[in-house]
Amino acid sequence: LTRNQRGIPGLEDMYLWLSLPFFFMFAAILLGNSIILFLLVTESALDKPMYHLLAMLLLADLVSTLAMMPQVLGLLWFGVQDISLDACLLQMFFIHGTSVVRSAVLVAMAFDRYVAICDPLRYTTVLTGSLVCRLGLMALAKGMVLILPIPLLLRQLTFCRTVIAHTYCDHMAVVKMACGHTGPNRIYGLFLVVLVVGLDCPLIGASYALILWAVLHLSSRGARLRALSTCSAQLSVVLVTYGPALISAIIHRFGRSIPVHSHILLANLYLLIPSLFNPVIFGVRTKEIRDMVTKHLGHCPGTKAQ
Repeated sequence: LTRNQRGIPGLEDMYLWLSLPFFFMFAAILLGNSIILFLLVTESALDKPMYHLLAMLLLADLVSTLAMMPQVLGLLWFGVQDISLDACLLQMFFIHGTSVVRSAVLVAMAFDRYVAICDPLRYTTVLTGSLVCRLGLMALAKGMVLILPIPLLLRQLTFCRTVIAHTYCDHMAVVKMACGHTGPNRIYGLFLVVLVVGLDCPLIGASYALILWAVLHLSSRGARLRALSTCSAQLSVVLVTYGPALISAIIHRFGRSIPVHSHILLANLYLLIPSLFNPVIFGVRTKEIRDMVTKHLGHCPGTKAQ
């Protein structure tokens, strides 16, 4: 099998209308993430460990979106269904790999907030630049090592169908095209979900539980509110990242009567929603970033500085 076809069964006549929300989400993701990344790179006031980790998160969001959306829009706008097996596996590697990287970065961000709130006097000695760099490289290595077996295992299969019931090359959608024994592929896919979600979520939960315990023991109400506000943005991002994925997994598991096209659209949304809302959350909930955005807007021609 060298060529495959993608599509959304049952919604072929609505491709043009579907392309509108997808295009606006794509444009908003590119604009929002690029603006925040530009500020993180150029502003010396944002040269801090938590913002270095944020830059990694937004970069993962951009890579995931760029790997997915051009082909989705090509399908919806121009009816481009064909995709080679190699291109399909490469897209799958980047989309699923960045999901693993994103999860690992969220663990590192939770650790950053734990040290900042529970052991603030040692923050600058613990969260050094070299440690942040190592955390980023570990997240990247985790994504590559855990996802690489997926395309390698798929390469061993014999495919008897050429239509992928999806807008992008999702692992299980491609596995369903095979006519041979797919047990190893399904087992590894389940192992990957259990490993990533089953390890990262408890680590994130434990970090914020310790943070909450420390905050509740602060003497003044004002100190408690300030401490909670420093991690509210990251907590929101955790919910935005894992919430849609969890809902999609539950619907996929128990919503067998739901049409296939609804499952496909939900799978697209759970990948796009974090990339869409992460820059908004940090731009609104983080004072330093909000101030930088306001400062740059104030310097725009025709805009009066506030």
